Amino acid sequence: MGNRVYKYGKNTLAVRAGVAHSNFGEHAPGLFLTSSFVYKNAADAAAHFAGKVDGGYIYSRFTNPTVRMFEQRLAALEGAERCVATASGMSAILAVCLAFVQAGDHVLCSRSVFGTTTVLFDKYISKMGVAVDFVDLTSLDAWQQAIKPNTRLAFIESPSNPLGHIVDTAKLAAICKARNVLLVVDNCLTTPALQQPLALGADIVMHSATKYIDGQGRAIGGAVLGSRVLMEEVYGVVRTCGPSMSPFNAWVFLNGLETLHLRMQAHSHNAMHVAKWLQAQPQVKCVHYIGLPTHPQHALAKAQQSGFGGIVSFEVYGGQAAAWQVIDHTELLSITANLGDSKSTITHPATTTHSRLSPEVRLACGIDDALLRVSVGLENWQDICHDLATGLALLPSQ
Repeated sequence: MGNRVYKYGKNTLAVRAGVAHSNFGEHAPGLFLTSSFVYKNAADAAAHFAGKVDGGYIYSRFTNPTVRMFEQRLAALEGAERCVATASGMSAILAVCLAFVQAGDHVLCSRSVFGTTTVLFDKYISKMGVAVDFVDLTSLDAWQQAIKPNTRLAFIESPSNPLGHIVDTAKLAAICKARNVLLVVDNCLTTPALQQPLALGADIVMHSATKYIDGQGRAIGGAVLGSRVLMEEVYGVVRTCGPSMSPFNAWVFLNGLETLHLRMQAHSHNAMHVAKWLQAQPQVKCVHYIGLPTHPQHALAKAQQSGFGGIVSFEVYGGQAAAWQVIDHTELLSITANLGDSKSTITHPATTTHSRLSPEVRLACGIDDALLRVSVGLENWQDICHDLATGLALLPSQ
């Protein structure tokens, strides 16, 4: 993008950052579907494998031009020195853990995280001889008290899925830094279009690129971002263990980033209207959306985010049966657990995204049997509300 001393805006970076052109002069980002790369001679090959060729490519498990373009563009948007792409959002979390914790260490994880994230830490990371404790995301005192001398890593989603809990990231980062604990933030629900956790003091940011970064539910991928020093450790895990992003998926995500800021504004706009409409329905017990002034952390969200995102969760009167009735009477919304799609989706977290958790753990996480989660898409918001109204009309009201 040139060498001029000028700071480009986010929309420009989303369209222009990270694109490297080959000798063919293509305008759109190139898709490099190759497993390996050839060299001029034996000495050239040796120089590449020794890391003496800046930007050189070796093997697409860990060096690929399309993947690198995606990494550079997302790093520019997050304000990170480096990005390491991975095969999925879950593999991004796993790569962070393999890079920075070992037997005898202690990890803290927010209770307010995606269900599979809880399972990863509780069932699998603990198998490594790593002690894991879960903490109330919103309580800084709880984080302060939970840190031990051997705590190495603290993991949070802020905002969380599906209830939109948040924490004062800057204050939590200060607590972690004072105790030499790495703070890792899952920024999936807001993306860098609405929030930059690194600028708030976090050490590492990770994404499920499958969600809003793609925006159309087409591919699976993840990413880890931070300083060059920290990312070198994560890169070593990806290079050696192989949870790599495919070039084709990177190409999909790279193009998805071009419209990220426009899409997140539209998701936020629609979600706000849907949340307000749900609040007015007599069959709805409560609505969880950080954009609503009634949300207990609305002021904090407004201070550290530039928008509120597209996830709206709500509880209905009548428990699981009533929640399922709302789902089963939708015609427009897609009944699927994925989120971040241009198409609105609806799911019942207790029996889908958080179904592997015990009833006690779900309750501790705030996942009620009457809870529904809507990932508000890019349709007309009035049509989304109309679709929800059919099932709601069949429920008891309070």
